Amino acid sequence: MAESFGVDPGRYDCARPPYPAALIERILAAGPGRDVLDVGCGTGIEARQFLAAGCRVLGVDPDARMAGFARETGVDVEVATFEAWDPAGRTFDAVVAGQAWHWVDPVVGAAKAVEVLRPGGRLAVFGHVYDMPPGVAEVYAAALKRVTPDSPMSVAGHDRSALDIYQTMFAAAADGMRQVKGLGEPEQWRFDWEQPYTRDEWLDLLPTTGVLTRLPADQVADVLADVGAAVDKIGGRFTLPYTTLAAVAPRAG
Repeated sequence: MAESFGVDPGRYDCARPPYPAALIERILAAGPGRDVLDVGCGTGIEARQFLAAGCRVLGVDPDARMAGFARETGVDVEVATFEAWDPAGRTFDAVVAGQAWHWVDPVVGAAKAVEVLRPGGRLAVFGHVYDMPPGVAEVYAAALKRVTPDSPMSVAGHDRSALDIYQTMFAAAADGMRQVKGLGEPEQWRFDWEQPYTRDEWLDLLPTTGVLTRLPADQVADVLADVGAAVDKIGGRFTLPYTTLAAVAPRAG
């Protein structure tokens, strides 16, 4: 699934929301400088935010399609998994990962970050969390179960909130940081915000999510038709509460 997001990088880049400005500012305020390594940079969404804040950014991503799109937007990217990537002696003031650290081994990745971080630098991993509106979430789950009845992804996690699932994931990320010599005690950050969506905007976002990126086009269309009808029933638009979670640890020494 990690390499399925590049099927339509243009849609991904357009539909996925950026990160809160307060998160970017807090990461930079905590570090010694503005050289940033962006792990799993994808199409460059957060990389461009760091560039706009005056940083020098290098991205690393295993998907050549995503990396190619990011380069076209002005982001310098090298194609590799973070675990296998060769830093070639380069060091950074921050190692960041937006919506990507769960694809990295949490201990191996944290150890690699220690290798490339300057003293006082930060490893900061973060991601968005949301639950679909009532009435839409249930229709989405039912549609997935109908079109992919044998897939565990069609039913996994629907008995838990997204925030609960992601808090568990970020706790695991923090535990990985604690196991690595050279990182201080990780902090947990949280940013709450809202994003309005029209029906069409929401149907543009959904195909960029991990479950739908792996389905055939006809099955995706079936799911989107049901979800679109559900959004129509609640007025054709909604405002979605988002939470952005982060686990951040300093480089000691």
